[in-house]
Amino acid sequence: MIEELHIRSLGVIDDATLTLGPGLTVVTGETGAGKTMIVTALELLLGGRASTDLVRSGSSEAVIEAVIRVPERQSSSSRVSAGAERLEDADGDGDGDDLWAMAEDGVLIVSREIPATGRSRARVGGRLVPVTVLASLLRPHVEVHGQHEHIRLEQPAVQRRLLDAFAGPEHAAHLAAYRDAYAAWSALQRRRRLLEDDATVRARRLDQLKAEQDEIDRAGLDPDRDDAIDQEIDRLAHADALRAAVDLAHAAAGPEGALEGLGRAITALRRAPVEDPTLGALAARLGELSRDLSETVADLAAFAGDVEADDARLDRLQARKRELTVLMRRYGASVAAVIEHRHSVAQELAELEAVEADAGSIDADLQAASDLVVALGGRLSASRAAAGDRLTEQVDAHLGELGLEHARLHVRLLEEGTPTPDGLDRVELLLAANPGEPPARLADGASGGERSRVALALEVVLAAGDDRAVLVFDEVDAGIGGSTALSVGAKLARLTGGPDRSRQVLCVTHLAQVAAYAHAHHVVEKSVVSGRTVTTVRRVGDDDRVAELSRMLGGEATAEAGLAHAQGLLSAARAVGTG
Repeated sequence: MIEELHIRSLGVIDDATLTLGPGLTVVTGETGAGKTMIVTALELLLGGRASTDLVRSGSSEAVIEAVIRVPERQSSSSRVSAGAERLEDADGDGDGDDLWAMAEDGVLIVSREIPATGRSRARVGGRLVPVTVLASLLRPHVEVHGQHEHIRLEQPAVQRRLLDAFAGPEHAAHLAAYRDAYAAWSALQRRRRLLEDDATVRARRLDQLKAEQDEIDRAGLDPDRDDAIDQEIDRLAHADALRAAVDLAHAAAGPEGALEGLGRAITALRRAPVEDPTLGALAARLGELSRDLSETVADLAAFAGDVEADDARLDRLQARKRELTVLMRRYGASVAAVIEHRHSVAQELAELEAVEADAGSIDADLQAASDLVVALGGRLSASRAAAGDRLTEQVDAHLGELGLEHARLHVRLLEEGTPTPDGLDRVELLLAANPGEPPARLADGASGGERSRVALALEVVLAAGDDRAVLVFDEVDAGIGGSTALSVGAKLARLTGGPDRSRQVLCVTHLAQVAAYAHAHHVVEKSVVSGRTVTTVRRVGDDDRVAELSRMLGGEATAEAGLAHAQGLLSAARAVGTG
């Protein structure tokens, strides 16, 4: 769970810290105060796109830090285990470390830094990591439901993913088996199309590939040797000039040059009439220079011994260079690129030769693969249909509590013309908003408010079966109020896992009816300090919650009627054991 969230210089937020705990935490505040920036901060920790526009004006960077209570490694949740295991050696340094193991006393600090200019940075336990690693670390445990979830729900691909996620582990196994069969069938189809190509064209391509492979193999490429050929050619082509330069340097620095002068200088200092510490230190430094120069002179002599004109070898290297130039003009800009082309040629050759070898049996294999796809696809469709029945039953129950007593959700499976990577059918969510009306697509047959409530009901149903430790809801209660809002608050509170509060739910809301169900209440407040708008966050204590709820209800925080109404909301929430 998230124990603390610290936000600095993000949007209108100057510096704010939220202390979080298990159960339902609500964040409230006036419109425009910056409530949604808290959700934005969490999305950035989950790997969301970082824009420099998010950095507060006048600040060098925005920083989001979170203190995370590390999940138990032996948790029964496969999602937790998988999330941690994916991070073995996540930094790629080969030491096999586990980023969760960087926690101290069960707590891990993660952060995202967004500079006003440049790329964002991510840290885990103080160590710089790619943003993708930070996302992989947290996404298995944190789920964010945005304000416009109903718009996303209108997409057929999203509807299918939601149904598949709801259907459970047995359905997931059906889906995995189908996708494996589909991949095998698709590979056979590609091979079959190759067989259907003109045989002459295929034979010509085989001859071309073999010729290229033979030409490259005859060259016997060696990247270490061939990449250094230009340097060796230059040395041999200018051997006399190099030798002359080295001889001149050797004479100037050698025993009859600088070395002799250093020797005289050292002798003069050592013969000084007094023992002076400064002169001693200078003499020692001259001695070090003399030793270094002696080694350099020896290296110059060795280099001079290696430099000699060899016209025969120069001719061989220049011929090799011409051979490499021809290969690189045909197959790549470097020796490495030519070698990579050789690998590609070998791969294509193997595929074409395999096609030739499989020509006699591929039709039978393709029919068997097609039959398997149809069989597994049918099983997957039946599983989806059963899951659709369960989903609609649960969602309809929530819709009744959200003020849509007569609305009914329908899951329709439409058969695709050909198999797809996701099955033999397309999933459509339909809504019959009123009795006697035929079900219609969410985008066509429901108002904006109805779509929002359907989205919320779906989120509650899906979240109830989600094993993530943290659920975040950003104003999913938009467009509702009254008793419906009370139902929303009760549902969100139930998502925390009941009295033991095993899950953390964070909700940004503008409704007092929802906020009344919170176990912790934070208020985002906007003020002007030194001519600048500053947003702060404060936790509302139990004694102040009634006044805050009264303000949210639209009355004066001290008005008697507003306070009584707010107290009634709190009492109703506590009566069901969630406040």
